Amino acid sequence: MAKRRLGHTPLALVTGGSSGMGLEYCRALAGAGCNLLIVSIEEEKLQSIAQEITDEFGVMATGVFMDLSRPDAADRLHSYCRDHGYEVDILINDAGVFFFKELGCGDIDRMEMMINLHTLTPAKLCVLFGEDMKKRGCGYILNMSSVAANLPFPGVTTYSATKAFLKSFGKSLYYEMKPYGVRVCTVCPGAVATPLYRLKPSLLRLGVWLGIIKKPSTIVRRGLKGMYRGRRVVNPSLMSYYLPPMLGILPKPLISAIWKKL
Repeated sequence: MAKRRLGHTPLALVTGGSSGMGLEYCRALAGAGCNLLIVSIEEEKLQSIAQEITDEFGVMATGVFMDLSRPDAADRLHSYCRDHGYEVDILINDAGVFFFKELGCGDIDRMEMMINLHTLTPAKLCVLFGEDMKKRGCGYILNMSSVAANLPFPGVTTYSATKAFLKSFGKSLYYEMKPYGVRVCTVCPGAVATPLYRLKPSLLRLGVWLGIIKKPSTIVRRGLKGMYRGRRVVNPSLMSYYLPPMLGILPKPLISAIWKKL
C-alpha cells in the first residue's frame, strides 16, 4: 500500500484508465482507498467509468479527456494537475495501442502515434510528475512495458521497439529516483485478456484456460505488489520469463518463412 502522508488520501493518475488494464488498475487502486485521475481518449465512456468507481468505492474519481499521442500531451496533463491543485502520488503509465502489420508508407502516421503514446508521453510524465514526487520525498511510478520488448519480430516492429524503450527507460530511472524516495517499477506482461489484441472472445477464454493469456486482474495485482515493494522490474507470468529465450533460438530463416505464411 502507498505511504500515506498525515491527513492525505493518495491520488493516483492512470493513463488509458477507461478500459482494459488501465481500468483494472483504477479499480484496484480505488479499492485500496486512492482517489483517481483517469485519463483517456474515450470521452463518453470516461465519465461513466469515473462515476461508477466513485459510487462503488466512495473515492474521488475524476475523468480527464486527453489525446496522449499528441507531442504536447504530457505538458498539458501536468499543467492541468497543477492548475487544479492535484498532487499525484502514484503515476500509472498504461495507455497503449497495438497493431500487427508489415510497415509501409501508409502506416507512418499510425507509427508516429504509437511512438508518441508509448515513449514520448510516458517518459515526459515520469520526469514532470517525478520532479514533484522528489520534492515531497515520496511517490510511485509504474510503467507498463511488455514481453514484446524482448521480441523484435516482424509485424510488431514498432510495438516491440517502443516497449523496449519504455523498459530500458524505467530500469534506468529506477536508480535515479530511488535516493529521493520515489519508486519506479516496470511491468512486462505477456498476452493479457483485454480488447487490445482484438481477439475473438472465444479465443481469449481459451487462452486464459490454457494459461497462455493472463487475466488483467492478475497482472495488476502482481504489478502493484511489485511497485509497493520497490521492485525494479516485474515479470508477472511464466511467459514473461521463458518466451523470449525460447523464441530467440528460432532460426532466422524459420521466422522469415512463418512471416510469409501470415
